[in-house]
Amino acid sequence: MKLVKQFVEKDKSGYVTLIPEEFEDMWHVYNLIQKHDQLRAVTIRRIQSESSTGSVDSQRIRLTLSISIDNVDFDTQVGMLRISGRVIVENPHVKLGTFHTIDLEMNRSFTLIKPEWDVIALERVQEACDITKKADVAAVVCQEGLANICLLTSSMTIIRQHIDCPVPRKRKGSVTNYEKGMKRFFDQIYQAILRHIDFDIVKCVIVGSPGFVREQVYDYIFAEAVRTDNKTILQNRSKFIQVHTSTGHKQALQEVMNDPAIKAKLADTKAAQEVQALDQFYEMMNMDPDRAFYGYKDVCKAAERGAIGTLLVTDELFRAADVEKRRQYIALVESARASGGKVFVFSSLHVSGENLNQLTGVAAILNFPLPDIDDEDNEELPYEEEEEEPMHSNKNHEILDAVLG
Repeated sequence: MKLVKQFVEKDKSGYVTLIPEEFEDMWHVYNLIQKHDQLRAVTIRRIQSESSTGSVDSQRIRLTLSISIDNVDFDTQVGMLRISGRVIVENPHVKLGTFHTIDLEMNRSFTLIKPEWDVIALERVQEACDITKKADVAAVVCQEGLANICLLTSSMTIIRQHIDCPVPRKRKGSVTNYEKGMKRFFDQIYQAILRHIDFDIVKCVIVGSPGFVREQVYDYIFAEAVRTDNKTILQNRSKFIQVHTSTGHKQALQEVMNDPAIKAKLADTKAAQEVQALDQFYEMMNMDPDRAFYGYKDVCKAAERGAIGTLLVTDELFRAADVEKRRQYIALVESARASGGKVFVFSSLHVSGENLNQLTGVAAILNFPLPDIDDEDNEELPYEEEEEEPMHSNKNHEILDAVLG
């Protein structure tokens, strides 16, 4: 992501102008945008005009619009955001208050205006614009006739291709059809690797499966590379690592990330650190349950006592439509950091984030046990499911004027 301009005032209101350059950048943008934020971007709109003779002419024109955001949809297949809302700045072609949908795509700049840039949003901008944060891991998890070609970034697990190839069963006295089916299956995997893996970026290609399928895939890849004289594959042979998994489904990546050889290879990546933190939480729950808690209520009590050593929270909680709920989780993050705790914000599109979401999306490893935390009568702060009102709307318009000016 390219940061073109950033301006945040002392009251935390302000704007950023960004250019998403990669697929993962669109995920960061999706997490940044909230309802009632304001967006300014170039868009296409169909305009109708009536001539003096009464005929109606319709044409599509490119124009710059500013809208107050009402809804955001993220298409993970093509990496495009569809953002809808009401037009808030007068335009010669579009009336104020008119609904419009802006499609945000890669390599197109936009300006996002917020009434309040909290610490999580500002950190996400910094992370997205830091090239050293980019992930560089690919994985092929497979079993007979089934394979998933995945890219593991610091924020998500992306399935680039799902392969489901029928393989005839072995028959007594003849395995010809079986072998032909497996060859077709291996070739589809090989072609998918050529199509989806950029060896200039990835530092590791994981091949995982139950049984001996991974070894057969590995052997086929390099036999085919020799046959076709594919120097790219042959020169990157050292990047391929074989690991055991229980299945060929995406969920097997959790096992992959736990493999010692993979951990050593990816020790400096955000994804590996998150997996390690989640493993430590599960281990602590088994060994010393008074030092491992999940759920907002108990984790908040631990934070009040300054007991949190490691806080695990998913980014899904910071996209909550309820502004007050979002602020409470941000306050929890700030409280944990203030007492010296580490904070890991898991992506809900990453395997580790999916697992954490099953534990309410928030968990903590404590520095010291709190055996009586469940006995306290404190109740979790209530969340009112009421329709939100735009915050600091006048301030937003002042910022927008500054951007336009």
